[in-house]
Amino acid sequence: MTTLAPTLSHRYLPRTASWVRDLFLIVAGSLLVAALAQVEILLPFTPVPITGQTFGVLLIGAALGSKRGAASLMLYLAEGAFGLPFFAGGVSGFGILTGATAGYLVGFIVAAYVIGLLAERGLERSVRTSMLPFLVGTVIIYAFGVAWLSVVLGGIGKAIAAGVLPFLIGDAVKLLAAALVLPIAWKLVK
Repeated sequence: MTTLAPTLSHRYLPRTASWVRDLFLIVAGSLLVAALAQVEILLPFTPVPITGQTFGVLLIGAALGSKRGAASLMLYLAEGAFGLPFFAGGVSGFGILTGATAGYLVGFIVAAYVIGLLAERGLERSVRTSMLPFLVGTVIIYAFGVAWLSVVLGGIGKAIAAGVLPFLIGDAVKLLAAALVLPIAWKLVK
């Protein structure tokens, strides 16, 4: 049986009552992703903007772990769906969950969960090992995003051209940034 390592949040808030800590971290995670979603670059050739959301998803999954990371992203989607201006560009509403970016948004939940599982095994502690969870998470987000975008745009080729290729460099930068941030955070709390 594999012993799970504590996540960064367990190390940082070890003595807080668990349900209070969990609630605080889940809400804080959703608010971080909402804030990063407002960092947006619109591209004229795709309906999917470059945003800071994915960077937030990577950080939240690794820092909060699988269950709290996924819960944080579920809360984020609920907050935006029910009218808070939390999605990219400050938009909200249920329509976003059926629009061109819906697959990416759903993929955020799965990515945060899987990144969290890998982080619970200690893979986010060094720059070298943290690349794996963040790469896997990014691939999951793309897989969900492209699957849905191919329905919206009428083909997988169109979905890859509009929903992956324009974002590869930006997502590589976000992946590297997350791979640098988490190990530094671990050094600060040790």
